Amino acid sequence: MDFLLDPNVAYLFLMAGVLLGLMAIVTPGTGILEIGAFFCLLLAGYAVYNRSINLWALIILVLSIIPFVYALQKPKRELFLALSILGLVVSSVFLFSTNGLQPAVNPLLALISSVLFAGFLWIAIQKTLQASRTLPSHDLSALVGQTGEAKTRIHADGSVQVAGELWSARSEKSIPNGSFVKVVDREGFVLVVEKSTDLK
Repeated sequence: MDFLLDPNVAYLFLMAGVLLGLMAIVTPGTGILEIGAFFCLLLAGYAVYNRSINLWALIILVLSIIPFVYALQKPKRELFLALSILGLVVSSVFLFSTNGLQPAVNPLLALISSVLFAGFLWIAIQKTLQASRTLPSHDLSALVGQTGEAKTRIHADGSVQVAGELWSARSEKSIPNGSFVKVVDREGFVLVVEKSTDLK
């Protein structure tokens, strides 16, 4: 386990753990990102526990989470996202202390990793936020009032073709296959229909 005490190895685990952790905040629920972040941070934590660190860098590392979470709350807060990424990069490079002001991490490794980390995180977060704030292009409430055709017998359940798509449907009264139907309500993705004499 001595290789984990190498500042360069610990730095890479720390960066990977922070990256996976921040991605888990943005896209929660799968558990895979959370588990990956936990193990990477656990391995980096071994080095942090066994090596001397710069307390100021650790404080900046922890505080960098605040502008990140703040940037996720509302749109047009890219400045806070950039501030968070900058804080994470600088604090992680200088986390392990040396005799002077020079970082313990190899400068070339730190430069390449930081650029990749910052670039990936910036693009991934921007795209994730853009996707989460986009309204659905298909307005399901617009289906109410439209007409379609029963593709099966409809009563407690069945299928109808409305607006060029096949939908699950139910009806208060039995409707034979092939009948024209009108959508009178919607219950989630199930259309409530009634028999209609109108043409499609």
